[in-house]
Amino acid sequence: MDFMNSDGPSLDPFPQYERMRESAPVFHDEQSGSWHVYRYDDVQRVLSEHGTFSSRMGGDDPSETGQLFAASLISADPPRHRQLRSLVTQAFTPKAVDALAPRISTLTKELLDGIASQGSADLIGELAYPLPVIVIAELMGVPAEDRDRFKHWSDVIVSQTQTGAQTADHSSTNREMTEYFLALIERRRRQPGSDLISNLLVAEIDGQKLSVAELLGFCSLLLVAGNETTTNLIGNAVLCFTEVPGTLERLRAEPSLLPQAIEEVLRYRSPVQSMYRVTAADTTLGDVQVPAGAPLVAWIGSANRDERQFRDPGQFDIDRGPSRHLAFGHGIHFCLGAPLARLEARIALRAVLDRLPGLVLTPGSHLERMDSTIVYGAKELPVSWTTP
Repeated sequence: MDFMNSDGPSLDPFPQYERMRESAPVFHDEQSGSWHVYRYDDVQRVLSEHGTFSSRMGGDDPSETGQLFAASLISADPPRHRQLRSLVTQAFTPKAVDALAPRISTLTKELLDGIASQGSADLIGELAYPLPVIVIAELMGVPAEDRDRFKHWSDVIVSQTQTGAQTADHSSTNREMTEYFLALIERRRRQPGSDLISNLLVAEIDGQKLSVAELLGFCSLLLVAGNETTTNLIGNAVLCFTEVPGTLERLRAEPSLLPQAIEEVLRYRSPVQSMYRVTAADTTLGDVQVPAGAPLVAWIGSANRDERQFRDPGQFDIDRGPSRHLAFGHGIHFCLGAPLARLEARIALRAVLDRLPGLVLTPGSHLERMDSTIVYGAKELPVSWTTP
């Protein structure tokens, strides 16, 4: 299988990460001004110490790249972060997530019904992409006919670089999303439903309703985090399972191994490769002095392959057992949607194992990574299987 992407980010960035962990674990890119952190202990610290490594995003204009997220959980520090997170936590409690299982199972069955008799398909386009988009759209009360717009917007957003460079497509997408969500928020204000946006509209923090900017931040964050991570978790899992001989057969024979296999996918091919922070004060990482106000990229994908933390980190091993991977972040910003992503992946992959016997990557395929250095996964995943 060929992991080629001549124009975009590599589907195999791991040798480069290894070189950086050894030669420059805390690296200052003088051209962009950003600092890059590669080792597990340093990445974990950057993600955890919110007092030193702030999540805030600069700027006040929500039409600019990234500023749709400026008032959201992902870019808030305490105490506002705790207040905002408490509002949306109720939608992602174990009980609330488990209640979605029957709907996720139904959707998975319907999507696989459409391809099972064909013997081959792009598993990203036919399953891994539509499943989480439909789930998050239904949670948010987004009409079915708008789902494709949802996916396009989130793809454009994650294609942005850590330095925030904008293209005309990014600017257009931000404007479209802002207008769309403002209209949706206004519709729910007039006609509330049982969806997440309606619930957030009536929610209060210390007697105060959420601002429009905060509502926009929630919508934008849920849109992207709600589908990109799960799409790539499912796709990356199929890639891992088909790469290592005997893995699919073993998972079919021992279904109880699937949850720990998914955890190893999260470590080995993390759907989110990096997170952005800004230093709130002068600090030291490793033996390197980093000044206050420095933009900083914590490379999760590198941390999860760190030889200092994991035995044989370059091997995909479903027997590895519990590991302290950082795929969903760490500390107060640990991914709120992690239980939902794990549930969707478990249901989808169980169905793939059951319904697509003899699954293999289509021979001769050239896999290309999606256009993002932040989110990690293949654009397409051509697979074949045995039909009766």
